[in-house]
Amino acid sequence: MSTVVLLTLTGLGLGALYFLVASGLSLIFGLMDVLNFAHGALMSIGAYATWWAASGHLPGAGSGGAHFALAVVFGTAVGTAAAVLLELAVIRPLYTRPREQILATVGVGLAVPALLSAIWGADARPFPGPEALSGTFGLLGAEVPLNRLVLIAAAAVVLAALQLFLGRTRHGLVVRAGVEDRAMVTALGIDVRKAFTLVFAIGGAAAALGGAIGGLYFGSVDPAQGTSLLIFAFVVVVMGGMGSLTGAALASVAVGLVQQFANYYTTAGLGDLAVVVLLAALLLVRPRGLTGRLA
Repeated sequence: MSTVVLLTLTGLGLGALYFLVASGLSLIFGLMDVLNFAHGALMSIGAYATWWAASGHLPGAGSGGAHFALAVVFGTAVGTAAAVLLELAVIRPLYTRPREQILATVGVGLAVPALLSAIWGADARPFPGPEALSGTFGLLGAEVPLNRLVLIAAAAVVLAALQLFLGRTRHGLVVRAGVEDRAMVTALGIDVRKAFTLVFAIGGAAAALGGAIGGLYFGSVDPAQGTSLLIFAFVVVVMGGMGSLTGAALASVAVGLVQQFANYYTTAGLGDLAVVVLLAALLLVRPRGLTGRLA
């Protein structure tokens, strides 16, 4: 029983990390029809910025509880700024040229890990998490790492915030209206380009937050971390239904749990294959994914 509890919470923690990356990816694609292959790079930027700040380079930031929170805020802010820069410099000039858009984001997604490797090396760096989150708590006989709860809580907050933004705020309504009829919204005197930049900023912030606290899960950061997680984030987006936040959340839970249980009860590494099989089976039954709509 204790093993099942540990695997379940670990799988939920991993699924929460997938959701933080996939939510921004789903939001950007669902609202702007942009496949951002540089999204994993934004996560890596957030991870390294947090690691740099928590290592004592940023005044006031460190591995203590409150100081680490400051480092996470810094890492998320840096990732958000990188997302805005990406949209302004790379994506905006290519909105009407989707093929060039894909090639450009793939290039950025390859360039950023190379840049990080050039600056800090290709080897993984230990992540200086706070002492308060390095312990465990007992649940039904299992000793569960506390950082799993942090990931799950962060994913829940991000999901609720995104739902609130899209459904209850003026900016969210402007974005959704701009996607449906950009010409009409522009004729009303609203600058749709600013709304789209805001969407990119929010998506980048979610990915950067995933990188910022993902180091707690893995215990280290490395340049390729965001790229490897991007693959599973795309799987989550497709399984959940392109552009569906609710679907992405459900798919993230499924992928995280399947991966953990398959790796434990079979040969290590078969969890990835099990996720691919799950994706194929779901698409055969529901080609549009779990929801197939923006929710």
